[in-house]
Amino acid sequence: MVNISCYNSGEMIVIGVTGNLGSGKSAVCRILANLGATIIDADKLAHEAYQPHSQTWQEIVTAFGKHILKSDNEIDRQKLGQIVFSNPAALAKLNQIVHPEAYRMAQERIEDYQRQGAKAIALEAMLLIEAGWMNLVNKVWLVTAPQDVVIQRLTEHKGSDRADILARLKSQMPPEEKMKYADEIIYNDSDLNQLEAKVTELWYKLHIG
Repeated sequence: MVNISCYNSGEMIVIGVTGNLGSGKSAVCRILANLGATIIDADKLAHEAYQPHSQTWQEIVTAFGKHILKSDNEIDRQKLGQIVFSNPAALAKLNQIVHPEAYRMAQERIEDYQRQGAKAIALEAMLLIEAGWMNLVNKVWLVTAPQDVVIQRLTEHKGSDRADILARLKSQMPPEEKMKYADEIIYNDSDLNQLEAKVTELWYKLHIG
């Protein structure tokens, strides 16, 4: 397992970028990528774990039924989301299936990048805290935004349904609770320029390289 427990200046650092739906985690990671960080997206790892006929795929289909499949046997994540985000027990069951495999994949990627000489990795993971992934990272950066801003962003830019957004937000740990675990809190309630300035300031505080 990669040893990241004792980060010193000049060594590789893993930043856990977390926050609830629509907070701006991806925007923060795009800025970090421009600054030189290598990005690992936990959501993309979960997509890989969902590949048809994989063990994780089979467990999800067994747990939730074949009606969640598209015609090509891909899992319809929208259908699955409608089931789990309004049912805490169903969401817990899905997380129990997906999180261990996604964790294994994240750990593997971190080790690969370390061998390749990466100086900094940003692990973007919405459920970093809830899933118990904090031992994979040296620093936890929490991105947060007011609920009305989140709803506006997701309805205007992604065409999301307000009721679906609220159901998903309700299913997540409140930002105030996540703040207890964060090394840095990034308030993403303004424009991109201010976000970039804040992320850049935090990046240079790390003295990477």
